[in-house]
Amino acid sequence: MNLRQFSKSNIIFFISILLSLAISGCQGDAPTKSKKRIGVLCGLDFLMPVKDGFVNEMAQLGYHEGENIEYDLHFTNFEPEKERKIIQKFIDDKVDLIVTFPTEVSMLAKQMTEKTGIPFVFCFANIEETGLVESVSHPGGNVTGVRYPSPDLAIKRFEIMHELVPNMKKIVVPYQRGYPIVKIQMDALRPAAEAVGVTVEELPADNAEELQKFYAKREKQKNIDIDAILNIAETLGVTPAAFEANARFAYKHNIPLGGAYIEVGDYKPVFGVNVNMPMCGADAANLVNKIFNGAVPGSTPVVSTESYFEINYTVAKKFGLRMSEGLLSLAQKVYR
Repeated sequence: MNLRQFSKSNIIFFISILLSLAISGCQGDAPTKSKKRIGVLCGLDFLMPVKDGFVNEMAQLGYHEGENIEYDLHFTNFEPEKERKIIQKFIDDKVDLIVTFPTEVSMLAKQMTEKTGIPFVFCFANIEETGLVESVSHPGGNVTGVRYPSPDLAIKRFEIMHELVPNMKKIVVPYQRGYPIVKIQMDALRPAAEAVGVTVEELPADNAEELQKFYAKREKQKNIDIDAILNIAETLGVTPAAFEANARFAYKHNIPLGGAYIEVGDYKPVFGVNVNMPMCGADAANLVNKIFNGAVPGSTPVVSTESYFEINYTVAKKFGLRMSEGLLSLAQKVYR
């Protein structure tokens, strides 16, 4: 072989190597060839958009149900025993990965799966004081996920309510008794309220009936002494029966209600602040794709999703509230 032939052969060889590397690099985020099974537990009907965002993004990433992906989807509404059975089913079925949301079911899944070796991705879940992760950058074990910034959102919700009701002196905050992420939100909310002269009255309850009893008792007082009702991130306030109990009292007495956006019949809140739920699900899908392509869950950093502010202009007007152009401009969605 002469020098010219040798050089030509080497050029062809190196080009083939470069092409192989380029192709393998492109395939790093491609779906795996083997069919995967994912157990998905949505612990609150309110969070259906998270599930939709997850499944849609998985399809965008190349995972098509019936071809290379199979979902075992389950839905609950703060039902601990049922949720435990569902997660155990995932474990017994030896699914390839488990996805759960929100916080409470994710804490349970972490506890039940940590010795199974099954990768676990949480979504819409609080990581502060829940034991879900070791740290944001290194969640540890078999887990990673999408953080829900509940203390930050509690403050944002309060600030918006205060702008809408600048003269308020007392707010009622109803929530699910014993829900794990209530304390950190209240710890953030109380100082913010005190700083502007607002008293926070907590209303822990187990169901809508307890809320109704509270409001019925309050109506018997000469002075109801409630200027606004603020929902924080928890499960009770976004279940239809409980939201209706809060809203019926609020509408009857012209008391602004806001924090989480849910509609039940003719009842609607003034505003809601949350993370973008479909985007939260999409972020979880991207983490799942990384794991299916070799990433170690416990070494894959936790991610966060942007907040989403929506306001109902018509309802705000009904309550006699004034909305500045500055506030309206901050909203991702304005209902008119």
